[in-house]
Amino acid sequence: MNIQLRYDLDAQALRQSGADLRNSLFDLLHALEASGSIKAAAATLGQSYRHVWGSIRHWEEALGQELILWHKGRRATLTDYSRRLIWAERQARVRMTPHLEALRAELGQVLREAADSRLQFLNVAASHDLGVGRLQELATDRGQLHMKLRFTGSEQALRDLNEGVCELAGFHVPRLSHASAVFKSALGPHLRPGEHKLISSHRRVQGWMTRREPAQADGWTRLRTPGTRLVNRQPGSGTRLLLDHLLQEQGVAPEGLDGYHSRVEHTHVAVAAMIAGGTADIGLGMQAVAQDFGLQFEPLVEEDYYLVCLKERLDSEPVLRLRQLLARPDWAAELEGLPGCAAERPGEVLSLVQALPWWAFKRQRAAVA
Repeated sequence: MNIQLRYDLDAQALRQSGADLRNSLFDLLHALEASGSIKAAAATLGQSYRHVWGSIRHWEEALGQELILWHKGRRATLTDYSRRLIWAERQARVRMTPHLEALRAELGQVLREAADSRLQFLNVAASHDLGVGRLQELATDRGQLHMKLRFTGSEQALRDLNEGVCELAGFHVPRLSHASAVFKSALGPHLRPGEHKLISSHRRVQGWMTRREPAQADGWTRLRTPGTRLVNRQPGSGTRLLLDHLLQEQGVAPEGLDGYHSRVEHTHVAVAAMIAGGTADIGLGMQAVAQDFGLQFEPLVEEDYYLVCLKERLDSEPVLRLRQLLARPDWAAELEGLPGCAAERPGEVLSLVQALPWWAFKRQRAAVA
């Protein structure tokens, strides 16, 4: 039996007090039980005799059970199955009423908010980050701004921005003073001076996450140890790019690592869960996530998390509202609860060239950023 819930929105529903969940089958059974006649039940329901009779046959076929016992000239009675259905539905109503009333109140609240012309909407694709999740909540609570947030890899977020799938993209990069072929080749094609603008948000620390063990070796030693199971992030994610960059610096071949291609997750939380659960031994992740899962954390790099939009959207009402929200003390206070995270020039608009010194532009192109 496929059970679906729905709700109505009309003038009568708006005046309703308390929760109400109706179904035509039980309306029919109650009417038949009370009247003992198909004709009288039809009058109670405001339907034709033919329609009620057709409904009975429909439900009997759908449920595979007889619903009424009826012979010409005799009172229509419910079958034992119908009585059990009514009893079960009444029991369910008693249990569900508090939850339905809470849901009804919540729906009423969001519908009232939708009528508020001050509410703004912003479609965001972002690399996974605990802070961005908190920013979404803060935007709703304090900024009258609904962030429709979808987590994806850094590269995909930028691609979505340029294809018009979202209005704002979130990505993160390590603080590097030198050129990085990994980041330049992956992110460079999606960022263009003069067309994109960066909005600074926060910084965070990434490092090795491992289970706590006595006399534990450092992360790189463990990674090089035969049999160590790595859990990696998906291709195109900022953390996957970071790992590739670090492996290149350390002279470690990815192909020799157990799990580099085969053990892949899409969020920091999933990586930490794999390690905590014993199905992997090591992976890159945020310090805040490692602490949540009780893992050992070895810091490696500090990263900047940026939000980027097209230049023409920079002063649009929803983006402007988000920039103002980032600059408020509330945002810095939210990040204080996340180990390794802190606000970094929040809400400031930055030049691509200034913010990403590892990405070498031609001087004449850099001037327009």
